[in-house]
Amino acid sequence: MRASRLLSLLLLLQARGRMTATELAEELEVSVRTVYRDVEALSAAGVPVYADRGPTGGYQLLDGYRTRLTGLTAEEASSLFLAALPGPAAELGLADLAANAELKVLAALPPEPRSHASRVRERFLLDVPGWYRASDDVPHLSAVADAVWEQRPLRMTYRRWGPREVERVIHPYGLVLKGGSWYLVAAPPDGDPRTYRVARILTLEALPGAFQRPEGFDLEAFWRQYAKEFRERMYTAEAVVRLAPGMDDLLAYTMGADVVAGALTAAGEPDAEGWRTLTLPVESLTHARWLLLRLGAGVEVLEPPELRALMAEAVAELGKLYG
Repeated sequence: MRASRLLSLLLLLQARGRMTATELAEELEVSVRTVYRDVEALSAAGVPVYADRGPTGGYQLLDGYRTRLTGLTAEEASSLFLAALPGPAAELGLADLAANAELKVLAALPPEPRSHASRVRERFLLDVPGWYRASDDVPHLSAVADAVWEQRPLRMTYRRWGPREVERVIHPYGLVLKGGSWYLVAAPPDGDPRTYRVARILTLEALPGAFQRPEGFDLEAFWRQYAKEFRERMYTAEAVVRLAPGMDDLLAYTMGADVVAGALTAAGEPDAEGWRTLTLPVESLTHARWLLLRLGAGVEVLEPPELRALMAEAVAELGKLYG
């Protein structure tokens, strides 16, 4: 444990330059007194670390000194791709490994690339969940990730849409983070892979033994095809609407930028008042009603007549409510 901490202290000084004892203590999650002892131990081992006194002082390495003790462990290397995603890394139980891997990579870089990498980390942040939406509660995510890595079968109780619960034995192939939600790609022992939302896993049990991962299975290719087919299944109807001038952005925010962009491209020229007629794919008429009501008088449904009737019914109810 202490050897690992000494190496981390050394790499911190190599990657960041001068640091105070307080800063080192915060990074290493130890006391300042422990930092003093560790610096003394490094000096006794021949590492040229010295202290500048005074309020702007701190510890730093002799100019030009670089350690070669920067080799990544297998676990740190596998967590490296999550270094820019501290939230997901923590959910997977890899936060410390990802931080260590990032530190080792920074320490191994020459001064100029290291300075550039540090600026990138300081100035760019990826926040995965969308606005007005929290990340899923995923208490079983770490155990699922372990099973994916170890190719271990799982028995789970899964909550499908609605109150229905099912029990499944699955072979977990991979995890996907989409819009702040984790999805598990898995297959029954003798079936094809499908997706499960990890937040809907109610109970989980790792089964003995290991399964054979299908040769040539490509997680990214599977997910791209699944997403494409999901969108095709999702849109079961069409709505023809008139859109008022200046409402493009609100419609795109409400119904999806890619959907609206395609509809606008296919639309004809605006009429004399600037309104355009669009054909929009929708999940269902009921769902389309609530989405289009967000645009108020900025949209008029033309077809199908069932959707137009639903809009009129909702407007009449609102009229009664507000008098």
